[in-house]
Amino acid sequence: MKLFERGKIGTLSVKNRIVMDAINVQMATPVDDAALTSRGIDFYVARAKGGVGLIKTTFMRPNRKLEFSIGEPVVNSERCVSWLNDLAEAVHDYGAKVCVQLSPGLGRIPAPKPYLPHGGLVGPSAVPSYRDPEGQLPRLVPGCYPARGERHVLVRELTIDEIEQLVRDFEFSSKIIRLADVDAIEIHGHQGYLLDMFMTSLWNRRMDKYGGDLDGRLRLAVELVAAVKRGAGADFPVLFKYPLTHYMEGGRGIQEGLEVARRLEAAGVDALTINGGCYETYNRVQPPTTQPQGCAVELAELAKKAVNIPIITTGKAGYPELAETILREGKADFIGLARYLLADPEWANKVKEGRPEDIIPCIGCHEGCIARVRKFQRIGCAVNAATGVERALTILPAVKKKSVLVIGGGPGGMEAARVSALRGHRVVLWEKQNVLGGNLIPAAVPAFKDDYRLLVDYLKTQMGKLPIKVELNKEATPDLIRSFKPDVVFIAIGATQILPEMEGMDQGMKSGKVITAVDLLLGKGKIGKSVVVMGAGLIGCETALHLAQKGHAVTIAGGRRLAHDMVWGNALDLLKLLDDHQVKILTNSRVIKITESGVTCPTQQIPADTVVLAVGMQSINGCSAEILRDHVPEVYAIGDCVQPRHVMDAMWEGYRTAYVI
Repeated sequence: MKLFERGKIGTLSVKNRIVMDAINVQMATPVDDAALTSRGIDFYVARAKGGVGLIKTTFMRPNRKLEFSIGEPVVNSERCVSWLNDLAEAVHDYGAKVCVQLSPGLGRIPAPKPYLPHGGLVGPSAVPSYRDPEGQLPRLVPGCYPARGERHVLVRELTIDEIEQLVRDFEFSSKIIRLADVDAIEIHGHQGYLLDMFMTSLWNRRMDKYGGDLDGRLRLAVELVAAVKRGAGADFPVLFKYPLTHYMEGGRGIQEGLEVARRLEAAGVDALTINGGCYETYNRVQPPTTQPQGCAVELAELAKKAVNIPIITTGKAGYPELAETILREGKADFIGLARYLLADPEWANKVKEGRPEDIIPCIGCHEGCIARVRKFQRIGCAVNAATGVERALTILPAVKKKSVLVIGGGPGGMEAARVSALRGHRVVLWEKQNVLGGNLIPAAVPAFKDDYRLLVDYLKTQMGKLPIKVELNKEATPDLIRSFKPDVVFIAIGATQILPEMEGMDQGMKSGKVITAVDLLLGKGKIGKSVVVMGAGLIGCETALHLAQKGHAVTIAGGRRLAHDMVWGNALDLLKLLDDHQVKILTNSRVIKITESGVTCPTQQIPADTVVLAVGMQSINGCSAEILRDHVPEVYAIGDCVQPRHVMDAMWEGYRTAYVI
């Protein structure tokens, strides 16, 4: 396979074409010279052991003079050589190379105010920031809902002296990184952060040597490349990551992005990591499940035609066949993966061994990675509870082998069964329905939810490969469970949709005019041409989009905010798709009555052939843990039957509970 051919980046030889792209992991010691923690080193070692050729670290800073870092390491003294070398040696043990991503700073993307020593944000010019944690405006971009209470503030323009000091600090950090036997440095110019601000006319309005035309706006980037070469050596590999386009009016266009590529090559950059987007178009920076596979590959292909240095592509390229095709067709030289390696650090090994069905798939939910990091928690992954705690949650054989009964074949139940079996327990799984998957089955029905189908397939495959006895069409009762005499019972019976009480509901359900979103997705009803979806959360919005894509005229009614229970970038993409498909949005329009012709809201009548219920989920109480505790030594309720939440909660509870039994 082309994926496993050696590659070259400047003087650096890489054992394959698989690159772990940089992602914020929030694993730095909370001290002035913040170091990567031992847990952070374990995190990268797991990916090196998993077969990755080149590992790019979380972004690190050359100093804390302009901004205070939260969770990011700082390379600002000789003391950093020790922990950087620990990382390099540990990664090298598995034949992988390591590249430190070095970042000038966040720029207009602030940390909480207590961490801003100058009392404000910094940038090339006094332009509005993206957000202010203490502001009042809840919406910044149409369809985009950042955290509560955020608004624009002006950033402080950096002085010439501060910029020149930043360049000197880059040179010093590069010297330290080279001394630590790290293999390469990537300069972070992505996503509308500080360096990207300097490179972009939308945010850089300076009239001195660091602004004006493209030469001026690229001056800092070119000086940083030279600083790295001075500090680490003229032959030291330098990578550069930036968005070829921001996908927004006033931002960088593709043609200018290609010219940037040519000028960076001329400045001595040895490889480019190409992506697109910024915070206003965050759905392109961190593409959710609703984005198509390989959504940034076309940008990499354009850049590859413009320069002669290697191109690393990113953006949902973690599908083995797609990754191989990209390389074979010459659209990129390396495949950059981040979230796919959070989901499965063994991605490369499994592809090489011909076991793609065993790859834990990223579902693009961002609940374990982006959502956690935004709360300053260490990184995780919704479908891999061991991400970020690899050493602590390594699956080991159980000291005492037990008889384990799992009730429910949804994601939580199957994950509990999988981990229990890997630890050597005797596992039986009972599922009331005639198929495994639980509520993942309807969730995976829309065409834009392919990644969820992959998760269902992966879990079902593991049930077949492991010594787990799966019994379908088997409903658990207290008497049946007691007669089975298990040592451990996992109750993972999930949740069902809420049926609100209102006038016309019963008649509508009987006539088929009213249907739950779950039943609709399972194909259990006939849907009319015009549809009202009651509920503006994730289930309601995704169901509305699914129907609109099939040609129905759809209106969403209810709720104060659309997609309020989704991660911000995912909501941004979903709301854009709803707008593209002309779905009508009626927030603050609570349905109070269902009629033969449609629904009634306090201020209007909405005609509809079909009414879809998506007002929330409620736990199923079919088999109470309390009833069993006197008869079974260990009883654990996990997933939605405890409280309806996300896939991550079910998967984590299944893994972590099975880990300790």
